[in-house]
Amino acid sequence: MTRNTLSPLPLALLGFALAGLTGGGVLWLSGQPGQAGLVWTAGVLPVLLALGVEILRSLRRGEVGLDIVAALSMTAALIFGETLAAAVVALMYSGGTFLESFAQSRAQRAMTQLLSRVPRRATRRQGTLLEEIALAEVRPDDLLLIRQGDVAPVDGTLAAGVAVLDQSALTGESLPVRLARGQAVMSGATNLGEAFEMVATRTAEDSTYAGIVRLVEQAQASKAPMVRLADRWSLVFLAVTLALAGGAWALTGDPIRAVAVLVVATPCPLILAVPVALVGGLSRAARFGVLIKGAQPLEAMAGAKRLILDKTGTLTDGRPQILSVAAQDGFGPEEVLALAAALDQASRHPVAQALVAAATAGGLALPIPEAVAEVPGEGVRGSVAGRPVVVGGLGFVAVQTGSAVAAPAAAPPGAALVAVAVAGRLAGVIVLADGLRAGVPDLLAALRARGIGRITLATGDRRTVAETVAQGVGLDAICADLSPQDKARLVQEERSGGPVIMVGDGVNDAPALAAADVGVAMGARGAAASAEAADVVLLVDRLDGLLSGIEIAQGARRIALQSVMAGIGLSVLGMIAAAFGYLTPVQGAVLQEGIDVAVILNALRALRISPSRAPEPKRG
Repeated sequence: MTRNTLSPLPLALLGFALAGLTGGGVLWLSGQPGQAGLVWTAGVLPVLLALGVEILRSLRRGEVGLDIVAALSMTAALIFGETLAAAVVALMYSGGTFLESFAQSRAQRAMTQLLSRVPRRATRRQGTLLEEIALAEVRPDDLLLIRQGDVAPVDGTLAAGVAVLDQSALTGESLPVRLARGQAVMSGATNLGEAFEMVATRTAEDSTYAGIVRLVEQAQASKAPMVRLADRWSLVFLAVTLALAGGAWALTGDPIRAVAVLVVATPCPLILAVPVALVGGLSRAARFGVLIKGAQPLEAMAGAKRLILDKTGTLTDGRPQILSVAAQDGFGPEEVLALAAALDQASRHPVAQALVAAATAGGLALPIPEAVAEVPGEGVRGSVAGRPVVVGGLGFVAVQTGSAVAAPAAAPPGAALVAVAVAGRLAGVIVLADGLRAGVPDLLAALRARGIGRITLATGDRRTVAETVAQGVGLDAICADLSPQDKARLVQEERSGGPVIMVGDGVNDAPALAAADVGVAMGARGAAASAEAADVVLLVDRLDGLLSGIEIAQGARRIALQSVMAGIGLSVLGMIAAAFGYLTPVQGAVLQEGIDVAVILNALRALRISPSRAPEPKRG
């Protein structure tokens, strides 16, 4: 689905207004004022017509905006023959509308990447034959073959043997899970081990992954659009404008003074300054690796009061990291790691890859293993530099060595334990866990200084794991064992205390990201679903980007407010001068152009906002 695409209408209206003003100017300079007036009028009418349609739509929604002042000024100018002033106002208004439309188009939502991850076909076993069928043809009780690297197309149960699945996109847990016969397989999980067979329990439409897609769509559809910042003062400004224009006409009997007041009052500084400042903030944020998908989420980000953080890949790094190596029987920690990593070079298991990465980063030599045999989900056997080595789970290594292997006493809840045996003797146990990102406590304190009053951890993990990871971080609440629906419900509950930012990186976070006032996705390694559902994507894999984004959003919003207030003040002074006859309609339009230039130049300062803790800007 696609929303908020850039409409061709604003560009067309800008073209009409510019062509009318330019063409009429050429005719006027060539001594044809009558024809010039007709051309100016022709350039104004399309803008006025579109403006009238928009005003009617707004009134039906119960909204009164500043567009009414622009419509009154153009209409009055045309009625009383001030066609040049009307043309200038039309150009100012259509230019502001185009800028605003451009800002909104950046908020486009596309689910193409999420949907493309769903398999289009499945492999079904019929007796001794395998057949490729369309996903829609899968029915409960069908026997499906899931090859290594395949994504489970529907929910089902494991028919036989074991399966090693990456469910991180669904549960947020970075460590793979090992399933035995009869256990449930969720659609959307990726097969990391050998091929296995599963019995379908649901159709594709009723399966877990499709349900998450529907939740995202529903949450996006229910999010109310934000009213333009400038319109919040529309009724007061409209009342002041009508009072000054009507008073000038009534006291002097000169309708041209009322026209001049309306022309000066045309709220182009308000219409222009806000989108320019906010689009400037969008551009500035992008240079620091923070992709904000529109002016509306940027403004919402600036006013957020509550923050909800996913755990895996957000508060934590999202990859297994070595916490300790409990070496035994005369082996040293580095030797244990080197032997395990050398053998694990032959494995694609995420824990094996984490061991290899840690050993390589530590400068350890890793010889090529020989005679390698892997038992999916259990462990690896082989030879390293002529020595027989076994690496795997505690139970697997215990069977290979013929003696029990105990977990280290210091292993935290939820940690992955990898035992290493050499020549039939236990060499040690490596403890891995998904570690907290560096600098998280300081970052959360900085976010509180920026107005975030409550910070909550939301995770699908067990409470003991969540509490261990978040110890001393400075959270206000920890919510564990949450399903995607639970996370979305938590967002709705937190919104009672103010606008909510939700940060996550997996498919399981997508409904909550879409339901939040501002959804923020860790896009560097996060799931496509979360990136598409989110309003903000952190292109740099650092949570610091959230602070940078908030600082830029608040700076852009502050500059927009300054521009609005300055524009209102200058416009009111110009309206008073016009009411006393010191400005003609054309002079008022030129003055308003000058005010436009001033507020736009001020709004462009958003392009120079510098966040306090951001990484170096991206070049180019």
